[in-house]
Amino acid sequence: MKHVILVTGTPCVGKTTVAGRLAGRLGALYVNLTDYAKCNGLILSEDTKRCTSIVDEEGMRQALIGTIEGYEGSVVVDGHFAASVVPSEVSTCVFVLRRNPVELKEYMQREGFSEDKLCENLLAEILDVCFVEALSAHVGKVCEVDVTGKSVEQVLEMLYVFVLAENKQFCSGSSVDWLGFLEHEGLLEQYLKV
Repeated sequence: MKHVILVTGTPCVGKTTVAGRLAGRLGALYVNLTDYAKCNGLILSEDTKRCTSIVDEEGMRQALIGTIEGYEGSVVVDGHFAASVVPSEVSTCVFVLRRNPVELKEYMQREGFSEDKLCENLLAEILDVCFVEALSAHVGKVCEVDVTGKSVEQVLEMLYVFVLAENKQFCSGSSVDWLGFLEHEGLLEQYLKV
């Protein structure tokens, strides 16, 4: 069976590492959306203030359809905006990787994120941005995966087993509540500063 698997989530949740290894384990084509946009001339401009590229989403959608349909085997697509550029008609499952904001902040600081970028991405994780986007675009195909404290191998195994399962039971709601966690820990104001 041909699978078209999306791996999405905020920066530093482990998307690229897990998606690349999952593709290898499945013998699937691996598509990193950032590299794909650059290689296919789909960058419209650069947002220097936010340190990010502005991508031609409609052009990317069309190019991805061609790539996915033109490839006989399974495809794993990696990117924080994967759910918005891969049409639901071609996706088989969407994994939204989630990481506790306290742990996520440490990862982002180690990666050298600017304070603005760190705050923007932490807020996106806390407010479930990638998860909500995936749920609205890929109804009935989304599985939220809390990767907090887990090794790459543990996450990879979870995804691999799920992909190969005969009867997939997708998540119908969020099992992650970072707002509640931060409030319980007395950290809400510290993490919601804008």
